[in-house]
Amino acid sequence: MIEIKVPARICFYGDHQDYLGLPVIAGTIDRYINLSASPNNDGIYLLKLLDLKKETSISLDDDLKHVQADDYFRSVIAVLKEKGFQFDQGYDIEISGNIPVNAGLSSSSALVVAWIRFLVETQGKSDEISDYEIGRWAYEAEVLFFDQPGGLMDQYTIAQKGLIYIDTQSGESTRLHTSLGKLLVAESGVPKKTLEVLKNARVYAQKAVDAVKKVHPEFELEHATLEDYEKFIDLVPGELQGYWYATIYNYHITLEAKKELLKPNPNIQVLGDLMNQHQIILQNEIKNTPLEMVEMMDAARIAGAIGTKIIGSGGGGCMVAMITDDMENKVKQAFLDKGAKAVYTVELTS
Repeated sequence: MIEIKVPARICFYGDHQDYLGLPVIAGTIDRYINLSASPNNDGIYLLKLLDLKKETSISLDDDLKHVQADDYFRSVIAVLKEKGFQFDQGYDIEISGNIPVNAGLSSSSALVVAWIRFLVETQGKSDEISDYEIGRWAYEAEVLFFDQPGGLMDQYTIAQKGLIYIDTQSGESTRLHTSLGKLLVAESGVPKKTLEVLKNARVYAQKAVDAVKKVHPEFELEHATLEDYEKFIDLVPGELQGYWYATIYNYHITLEAKKELLKPNPNIQVLGDLMNQHQIILQNEIKNTPLEMVEMMDAARIAGAIGTKIIGSGGGGCMVAMITDDMENKVKQAFLDKGAKAVYTVELTS
């Protein structure tokens, strides 16, 4: 019997930055995808998705020439075969979890990482493969394989676990202090529009940066300062200026949060204020936050939340709130009173 347990993730700072090659700060939480598997003699992977009440199978002889969109089980196998893996033992596999689906907590990336860890375990290579490699392969299988617009944050964070600052150009990560106060996750009940939001945000942000580089080819985004926003704003078409603002200021917020989280005793009020600044930019400039969710987070802050933000690419899904112990019940009730369908405490994992 092989058993695998993989956590969900929350991006705290740097949303809509990783696909621009800018850093992010994200962490894994105690909501999980669970996979258990037993060998069979049928020459297949028999997959039982318990929560979805679905069952599917993959033959070990599948040539993988026609992988359907979002079929991450087969894309992972294809990527691992390119790395030299060979699969000749079938398994009966059960998959379940308590990560809400299509809600911003990266249930799909957690599933991909769990599937990779399982396949690596079947080869007896778990001790040879680094968490970094697991994250890289997950990114290849989920994003690059299907030419999707996302970045690498989800896969790298889930594979490496903990609270980390990721340099998305090199893939290198820095472990950070996990003192973010108590955390609440609120499920809004508003369906996400992941690919639509991601594609628009990525295209518009890149166009804004390209407009600057067209006149100043020496400009490098990773060296941008807050002064560069005003310095180059007249070069950016009016309809893209909000994305230019978001790119520069969210980068600055992420760097400030990293600086705070590298201190021996990070200031929760500072981190909450940075989170709120980040959310204002997401909702006003990138426009990834539905009005219902804005109202939920406003109510949570009025009730005592130190910081709140939407989780994931946006368009719907979940929110996170940083709170103190004495405000937990008030903030939970504020979310629920505004229509959230569920609110629960989560903890960062390591």
